[in-house]
Amino acid sequence: MARILTIILALVMVGMMAGSGLSVEKAASGKPQSLCPVLQGPVNKNIYTDYEGKRIYFCCSPCIEKFTKDPGKYLKKMNEEGVTPEVIPGAKGK
Repeated sequence: MARILTIILALVMVGMMAGSGLSVEKAASGKPQSLCPVLQGPVNKNIYTDYEGKRIYFCCSPCIEKFTKDPGKYLKKMNEEGVTPEVIPGAKGK
């Protein structure tokens, strides 16, 4: 009986790890950025800053300054919303 419970527990653990791997993979792909991380308005693809190999878009130029004062705050918010910033065009190894 103990052996059967051990096998069942092992199968449950494997299933949980496989499921979590899928969710991590899904989160890594994320959705494209469509809203400004500062004011939540629609982004203007002509207004952006490049940060750590990623291109972050904004609705207006003043939002760039706000972002650069605390980028971690805004990147965390984007991540929580499932948004993955795009890689800087032409960047290698990012």
